[in-house]
Amino acid sequence: MKKTTSQIAILSAALAVTLGATAQTGVVAHVSEAGYGVPSSTHSEAPDPLLIAMQQELAREKSLLLLPGMQRPYFMEYRLEDLHTYEAVANYGALTSESESHQRVVRVEVRIGDYTSDSSSSRGEGSLQLAPGDNDPAALKYVLWTATDEAYKNALRAYSAKQATLKQFQSAPTANDFTPSKPVTLIEPLKVLDLDRAEWKRRIIEASGLFAVAPEVRSFAAEVQNSSSSIDAVVVNRYTVNTDGTVLRHGYAGYNDAINVGGQAADGMQLSRNNGSSAATADALESAEALRKRTIKNLLSFKELREAPVVDAEDYHGPVLFSGDASADVINKLFVPNVEADRPDMGTTARTQGAYQSSLRTPVLPSFLTVVDDPALRTFDGESLVGAYSVDDEGVPVGPVTVVDHGKLDNYLIGREPVKDFPASNGHGRAAPGQAAHSRAGVIVVKATQPLSAAAMRAKLLALAKEQGRDVYEVETLGGELSPRLLYRVSPDGKRTLVRGAVFDELDQRSLRSGLLAAGGKPWVAQTLSPVPETTIVPSLLFADIAVKRASEQQQKLPYYAPPAIVDVQK
Repeated sequence: MKKTTSQIAILSAALAVTLGATAQTGVVAHVSEAGYGVPSSTHSEAPDPLLIAMQQELAREKSLLLLPGMQRPYFMEYRLEDLHTYEAVANYGALTSESESHQRVVRVEVRIGDYTSDSSSSRGEGSLQLAPGDNDPAALKYVLWTATDEAYKNALRAYSAKQATLKQFQSAPTANDFTPSKPVTLIEPLKVLDLDRAEWKRRIIEASGLFAVAPEVRSFAAEVQNSSSSIDAVVVNRYTVNTDGTVLRHGYAGYNDAINVGGQAADGMQLSRNNGSSAATADALESAEALRKRTIKNLLSFKELREAPVVDAEDYHGPVLFSGDASADVINKLFVPNVEADRPDMGTTARTQGAYQSSLRTPVLPSFLTVVDDPALRTFDGESLVGAYSVDDEGVPVGPVTVVDHGKLDNYLIGREPVKDFPASNGHGRAAPGQAAHSRAGVIVVKATQPLSAAAMRAKLLALAKEQGRDVYEVETLGGELSPRLLYRVSPDGKRTLVRGAVFDELDQRSLRSGLLAAGGKPWVAQTLSPVPETTIVPSLLFADIAVKRASEQQQKLPYYAPPAIVDVQK
């Protein structure tokens, strides 16, 4: 990641922030009179023409941007994003698509009014334009000029409309619209897309064709209706300057490989197995051998699913053990979005939006769980974390934030748009490319005060089965809408039977708060790259009472005739 320097008139007040200068995080920069950060290490880096052009145009606009009879902006920000993406997809043992793009976009934010009440809204108005692909400063300045003009006029209209709307409400807003921030200057090394394209195309072609050639699975290859594999990469280098005096050049890289196999059971039920690995570097993705093993494992589990019985028609209410993988999906769906503080709608007295808007200082999880968001955590158990960062996209340095302390909600994740009782950012203002910054998680870590081993968790599940005198359930993976993909019925004697066609009911914030019995097992690291890179580290979770019921989806008809004859597509 890299961060940038501030403009001449503003840079004299810039605060050089010490952020642990390491090879991974880059070096802290101090401001030179030329208006560009000079690394404080002995190895000086040439000035970045993009940053210089942005600083110079911001200084010019700050002095000139004022329509007669209108308000002058109190805050402006320029953000340029250099996006480099790559994707290759293979189906049935052949490469079916390959694409690569490299472009730059500029986003200009102009705020009219003051920190208490300004022109902004939850939609995050601004101006977005394509930027020149080279480093021509004159062309970039011209784009910034036109984008600033548009953003300023949009802000004037938005401010007028917002003030008129506010007059309709009896209650004043529960928090200011924006919060001041100290200037930060940081330059980090530029990220580059580093991927062996030829090798990865070979890997995904092989993986997508294994269903037809691998001895372990060829016997049921005709039942596989889709088999695909892909590799994709994204690299974002972000340049930011604003009128606070902050200058950032930082970015991130993310790589993801994926496998998708599927088809139908004899009764027409659609079944699929899809997963993969994500990492901050291509070298940290799974190896070629690991990808092959994962693909074979997916194909074998697809076969098991086809032959598995459908879940009992009678609804079940009782214990369900969620693996770390499944638990991470639950936390990401039911918990994380509700601690990312979003500005409430105008005219309401709410603190924020979501299920936890009135849950501050009250239990949202059992007392044996604590949740910390620590974006400064760059590795866990030897794995690089894509959600790690040093300074957020609004120029606020990060540190660990205890979100939940022994079950009670203590903090929200906050950007520079404050909410009631949280007047300042805690470094979680993050932006998807081309979008306004919003409160988003970085590296969420769910910790148990007395974690149980995987064996102890399974023993606790079996003890409940014996105590209740019936079968219970264990889920390994989830699909969309938290529906179980690999769900096992577990008998009191420990026998596990894979079942299909189930959905969960009553899996919600209430079950997280009061329905958890234990946590443990090796924590699972879940990584996602979109809309912003995030990491969630979660142990397995044992729920006391989850409803398991048969899905009511209509089954599709099977193909009317057999697929083409299978040949070795990889010869």
